[in-house]
Amino acid sequence: MRKKIIAMIPARKGSTRLKLKNLVMLNKKPLISYSIDAAKKSCVFHKIFVNSDSPIFKKVAKKHNVDFYLRPKNIGKSSVKSDNVVLDFIKKNDCDFIVWVNPISPLQSSKEIRKVVKYFIKKRLNSLITVVDKKVHFVFNKKPVNFSLNKKFQQTQKLIPVSEFCYSIMMWSKKTFLRAMKKKGYAILHGKVGYYKVDPLSGVIVKTKEDIKLLEAIISSRKNKKKIKYDKTL
Repeated sequence: MRKKIIAMIPARKGSTRLKLKNLVMLNKKPLISYSIDAAKKSCVFHKIFVNSDSPIFKKVAKKHNVDFYLRPKNIGKSSVKSDNVVLDFIKKNDCDFIVWVNPISPLQSSKEIRKVVKYFIKKRLNSLITVVDKKVHFVFNKKPVNFSLNKKFQQTQKLIPVSEFCYSIMMWSKKTFLRAMKKKGYAILHGKVGYYKVDPLSGVIVKTKEDIKLLEAIISSRKNKKKIKYDKTL
């Protein structure tokens, strides 16, 4: 029997750093529309929901021909943990797997969404989060993690990469998520956890006005497809 996979695109009305972030226009399209379109084009979901604390996003969902879920007021506060947002949603919606498609990651492609979902199922994971690998000298608690202080300074290209959470996609098994919440009180990362490496552009997320400007520049450059130029005077 085919497993039922649903996508949940969270969209809170309130935002402390950028007001109505999900409705900010990015290259003539509202930010949230990028994740909705990518989720639809991935063709892996039985249903796609916009999950919000405000009815304003019901119009957005209707425009894109996807479902809408109005979460309770007590789940709409900025202090509410992601575990509780997911718990509330999956208790009221039938599925085997739930995928959190982050609207603040507009460059996440439909192809990549499809790959993440297939990876989750193939590896029989319980939870998953996307990461971006970076070859940088990494220090934690003032101690080197992926380089040594006892030899010449290592070249970045030879370093073991560190994986940074980018949150573009999170995914869970409904059954084990509910079990973990009941037993431990948390479940975002539970059981057999997967860390899926995505394209660095998927890791460009929107939190501030500056992030919007950066994304506009990236989208513009991708459209122009200009070749790299060099100084010919030397």
